[in-house]
Amino acid sequence: MPFNKFAAMLVFAFAIMHFNFHNAWAADPLPSWNESASKKAIIAFVERVTEQGAADFVPPSERIAVFDNDGTLWPENPVPFQAAFAFDQIRKKASADSNLAADPMVQAALSGDVKKLLDGPHHDGLMHVLALTHSGMTNSEFQQSVEQWLANTRHPKLDRRYDDLTYLPMQELLEYLRANGFKTYIVSGGGADFMRVWSERVYGIPPEQVIGSHAKTKFEMRDSGPVLIKTMDHLFVDDKDGKPVGIHQFIGRRPIACFGNSDGDKAMLEYTTINNPRPSMGLIVHHTDAAREYAYDSAPKSSGKLIEALNDAPKRGWLVVDMEKDWNKVWK
Repeated sequence: MPFNKFAAMLVFAFAIMHFNFHNAWAADPLPSWNESASKKAIIAFVERVTEQGAADFVPPSERIAVFDNDGTLWPENPVPFQAAFAFDQIRKKASADSNLAADPMVQAALSGDVKKLLDGPHHDGLMHVLALTHSGMTNSEFQQSVEQWLANTRHPKLDRRYDDLTYLPMQELLEYLRANGFKTYIVSGGGADFMRVWSERVYGIPPEQVIGSHAKTKFEMRDSGPVLIKTMDHLFVDDKDGKPVGIHQFIGRRPIACFGNSDGDKAMLEYTTINNPRPSMGLIVHHTDAAREYAYDSAPKSSGKLIEALNDAPKRGWLVVDMEKDWNKVWK
């Protein structure tokens, strides 16, 4: 066969494959979702707000979708992943510093007493441990320590790298929304600096679209050049009522789609869906799958309590995704 004819046939074959793949994706943009009411409602909402000329059309500039991270895009049990990182860091520091090892909250972290660390309106003990492990580092040093931890640490139950434990159905949802002109943001109680290390690589969400808990950062000019120093001064906790505040401060637009999994996301769901002048959607990921992940709502292993938001879902029209029933696949 002449080479030119062979090459033409090869190009044609690749074109057919691309066409079939594109059509398959267009026919089912959420293949890891079972054909449930939740999946149908998501697709119906996206089609409703993106149909040019329709009454509910929303311009792309206003298609803002906000996602909680822990428990919504990846697991948060047995402890949130940033807490697992902090516990590993504090073990290293405490082994070399007897005074630090005597700290009651350090002892709680070392013994796995998560309840003690989460006591208080803003998980005061955990914040203390985060201060001991995060504060005083340059942003570059912190980034390197997070990247090294991710590369060398595996989840105790699921035995995979932490950054390899994202929910495939939610990854598909992120891609589907972006393909339809949505801008996707993380709005999480986790530390903004922690999430910004990997959010673009893992979710396709750039650092400037990550809103999280944060504290004052100091600028210093050193012999080696300018650096930014992490502190725990003037801490803003991006959880519960703090989430709508963070959205207003950093996005400046009201979302039309909100995705969470716990009572910590209730205020964000309310802000997105109640009296919004634009069509809106709220969704709660309900952890019901003990075999593939975890099953909890009112009694999680650490964070992620879901009682109030679950009770409010029917009257607010929020979708409740049953992980066991609605997802045919959890991981890639």
